[in-house]
This record gives sequence, C-alpha cells and structure tokens, in this order.
Amino acid sequence: MNVDKRLCAILGLSLTCSFAYARDLNQDEALSLRQRGVILPLEQFIERALGLHPGSRLLEAELEEKNNMYVYEFELLTPQGVVRELKFDARDSRLLKDEDDD
Repeated sequence: MNVDKRLCAILGLSLTCSFAYARDLNQDEALSLRQRGVILPLEQFIERALGLHPGSRLLEAELEEKNNMYVYEFELLTPQGVVRELKFDARDSRLLKDEDDD
C-alpha cells in the first residue's frame, strides 16, 4: 500500500470515528439546556421509558450530545431479567431506539 492510500485510509477512519463520537453531558450542562428550553425534562422520559416496559427498574440514565443532537439514553432491567437500552431525542421526545442491550 503506498503512502497516498494509507493517508486516505487513515483520514477515512478518523472521520468515521469523529462522526460516531457522543459526549456525555454533566448535570450543569443538562440544567442549563433545560432552563433555556432546549431539552425536555428528564422526568418525562423516565416515566415514558418505564411505561414502555412495565415493572422494569431504571439502571442508568444519561444525556448525550452527538452531532448537535441531544439524546437521553436509558438502561432498564425488565422483570424477565433482560437489560433494555432506550434512546429518546431530548428536544422532541421521539423514540430513537428500544432494543436489548448487548
């Protein structure tokens, strides 16, 4: 492989990695976004996630920013012992993902 092909491969890989990067926001950032009306309240999403899987327990909740999109991510433990991962658009409450967590 010549140098040009290697550089193209490395550039392609780095661009792919940068697009896949999601940043976890801390509580101060989340509060600021909520107060400015950028995102909807966390409680609303917890209630909705648990409503989709009755009897489940909340294991984890995060707010992430990826490509200028804010996403609430939840992990639930169902009564059957299955861990589910749910993702919601924090701006408009669209369900983006609801599947078994690997």
